[in-house]
Amino acid sequence: MNQLEKGSQKLLNAWAFYDWANSVYTLTIASSIFPIFYSALFLSELKVVHAFGYSFKSTALITFVTAFTFLVVSIISPILSGISDYVGNKKNFLKFFCYVGSVGCIGLYWFDVSADKIHLSLVFYFMGLIGYWGSLVFYNSYLPDIAYPEQQDSISAKGFAFGYVGSVILLIVNLIMVMSQEDGASKMQMMRYAFVTVGLWWAGFSQYSFYWLPEGTSSGHKVTTQIVFNGLKELGLVWKQLKQNLRLKRYLYAFFVFSMAVQTIMLVAVYFGEEEIAWGDDSEKTTGLIVSILIIQLVAIVGAILTSKSSARFGNIKTLIVVNFIWMSLCFYAYFMVTPLQFYIAASLVGMVMGGIQALARSTYSKFLPETNDTTSYFSFFDVAEKIGIVIGMIIFASIDQITGSMRNGILFLFLFFLAGIILLLRVPKEG
Repeated sequence: MNQLEKGSQKLLNAWAFYDWANSVYTLTIASSIFPIFYSALFLSELKVVHAFGYSFKSTALITFVTAFTFLVVSIISPILSGISDYVGNKKNFLKFFCYVGSVGCIGLYWFDVSADKIHLSLVFYFMGLIGYWGSLVFYNSYLPDIAYPEQQDSISAKGFAFGYVGSVILLIVNLIMVMSQEDGASKMQMMRYAFVTVGLWWAGFSQYSFYWLPEGTSSGHKVTTQIVFNGLKELGLVWKQLKQNLRLKRYLYAFFVFSMAVQTIMLVAVYFGEEEIAWGDDSEKTTGLIVSILIIQLVAIVGAILTSKSSARFGNIKTLIVVNFIWMSLCFYAYFMVTPLQFYIAASLVGMVMGGIQALARSTYSKFLPETNDTTSYFSFFDVAEKIGIVIGMIIFASIDQITGSMRNGILFLFLFFLAGIILLLRVPKEG
């Protein structure tokens, strides 16, 4: 195989195509089919599962496990980034995490909440999540290797577009598979097959990217202790430099707080809809929840465009304050909503502010960066801060859910994070 030249269209498309391959995980496993499947495993009203020597509320357990996975990701991400900078065979690391995630998705076919199977089941769930986020470290690090600076924005956007189209296509196929069945047991079996399709899609379509992507750009340095911890040292340097940049530091505080709440809501939304909304029957519940996910995906595109135009006219910070206020209002609304129609309205509003706040939060951070510093280290710091925020947010949410027995109380509590985010955004100086 001939090595493709940096900047060639075939190489750029091969890189972007990995988004087509792996994005099915986030939509089918993380956001839609698996949460519905997991909740349906508990037939009685008392949704309790025994694991690790304790009794957990079902939603609290999966939230705790998700939080633990993100904690692991937040620790290994800077370490993997440090290794990625020095080790020549970057592709092997990408393949490793891709296959770990794919096997994890396929393993969910045997997911069971019985006492003798729950731990292995959670290992498969962990593998899918760690595989997805771990592979992203190396996937993203390929960008400067395969594209010139003037190409990076457009090819990154193309990757997101590939991922969106591919994941929606497979989700629609999975929805047809599930809804073609009449009884609950058959629907559950189709969901298990859906997990297998995700794993096969992810591993299968990745082969095109793996075929054309280069091994790496370095000369194959050996991994030493210094290299392993290089990424962590870089984060420490960024933290020291932040003390000299009041504007960026205050913005990061605000981002850390409101992102904590945003990511938590996005990760638990389907579990909340399954447990707290009064659906007519199981068929309506399954259809309604998946449709709500599609609504969020479609509306998010419009929301991102509107948010971008708003920030251009009114400024990033003012727009973020308004978006945080909408999220804060959604927490109150969610606490009282009961009917499917109310849930669809909430899904539309979440979609409107979900894509916008994520894109705007990252671009605002980029604008506030000092010109003379290493942007890679700063963005690594940004990503780690986001993931630690997810860990804290989900642990708080799961604890409230476990203690009070209601996810509504957890959602309402997140109101405080958006309020704090608004207050902190108001303290961000207009100039650095």
